[in-house]
Amino acid sequence: MFTGIIETLGIIKVIQKEEENLHITVNSLITNELKIDQSIAHNGVCLTVVNIINDDYTVTAIKETIDKTNVGDWCVNDIINLERAMKLGDRLDGHIVQGHVDQIGICKSIEETNGSWLYTFEYDECINNITIEKGSITINGVSLTVVNSKDKQFSVAIIPYTYVHTNFKNFKVGTKINLEFDVIGKYITKLNLMKKE
Repeated sequence: MFTGIIETLGIIKVIQKEEENLHITVNSLITNELKIDQSIAHNGVCLTVVNIINDDYTVTAIKETIDKTNVGDWCVNDIINLERAMKLGDRLDGHIVQGHVDQIGICKSIEETNGSWLYTFEYDECINNITIEKGSITINGVSLTVVNSKDKQFSVAIIPYTYVHTNFKNFKVGTKINLEFDVIGKYITKLNLMKKE
């Protein structure tokens, strides 16, 4: 389980394809604190550490993960958001994040607003995910508050600290991002769908 508060950034050093899997090697400032089998959120995708060499560690993404996230679009030298799993008893500074990406979204617009940034994203509403005004959303692993919630679209406001310390600064219109919708909202949506059946 994660909180959506990004710990540090990593740089992708190697991507190796093996059958349908991708082995991804990341260089990070926290590598010396990691252990084999540890779960790390990479742009919001929970992946397990399988190898560590010096300042680099490797994780493996299977076909299911590649199909449901933007992992397949990652390239060498891409900068990704990293968060280690939360410790029991820590403060939950963001919201409950599972590291299980629900779907990919697309950046539709970026507006600079006197010291902050307003990003608008679009997603496929056919999967029955929803946002609500002032609700929680996870974008590339970052816990954020929804503004301008609409059908298949929402915005988030990014403060300078988040802009500098995450990969939001690299987003452009058309960038594919990983979305994890609020787990409580997902349960309520599922219950409502079951009542209609």
